[in-house]
Amino acid sequence: MWTGPACTTVARVTAVFVHGVLETRIVWDAVREGLQRDSVAVSLPGFGAPLPDGFGATKDDYAEWLAAEVDRLDGPVDLVGHGFGGQLCLRLVTGLGIRPRSWAVDLANVFHRRYVWHRTARIWQTPGAGEESLARVRADGRNGPSRGEARLEQLGFPSDAAREMSVAHDRTMSECILRIYRSAQPNLRAEWRIEAAVGSIAPGLVLHAAADPFGDESMADEVGAELGAAKVRLDDLGHGWMLEDPERVGAILERFWASL
Repeated sequence: MWTGPACTTVARVTAVFVHGVLETRIVWDAVREGLQRDSVAVSLPGFGAPLPDGFGATKDDYAEWLAAEVDRLDGPVDLVGHGFGGQLCLRLVTGLGIRPRSWAVDLANVFHRRYVWHRTARIWQTPGAGEESLARVRADGRNGPSRGEARLEQLGFPSDAAREMSVAHDRTMSECILRIYRSAQPNLRAEWRIEAAVGSIAPGLVLHAAADPFGDESMADEVGAELGAAKVRLDDLGHGWMLEDPERVGAILERFWASL
């Protein structure tokens, strides 16, 4: 627990946590429980939450939705994003004029100008194949874990969280996954250029989970350097790092915030 002036200052700031695809806000529960400060975990539309009227579920729709959610909060915020949620956070700070107190994301390599989508994303971007793939993910798991649950466990999520998120994966979530990925071709930086002056971008932290199959440390380092961000390497953690070791993650975030 932080004490003294640093704790008093941080307590006035809200941490805003953003989850990724195939997930819901519960990925952040364990980390948030250990924090000595106010926090909010948003539910992206379609991911265990209803879709607003007219919501198209493209990458820009999600970025603009998140910007509006952040704008509604009183006082400064510290953004924390995982997976596609992290890419949305990067869009806010580099192109939508949102200046949080700080930001922290994993998989910064996905924001690299030369990034090539991983195999699963390319399947989702393919008409027909994407629908079939996600239908299999939603398949009933009455004779054991569903494909979605098993996949989340393989990525490092505990079985109870994997099961809960798998149950939340309905047709709406699948449709949103397809739309967001199909709107992000050939990659995010094809349209999401860094529009803000680098010196005006809020302090950032790049988290690299070494066992995450979707990561590329070299590319993540380049993006971090481009944005002037610090880096922490999570040597033994995978894609589900925030649930694999929430105490460690919470301590890393607290130290980063206290340094600002």
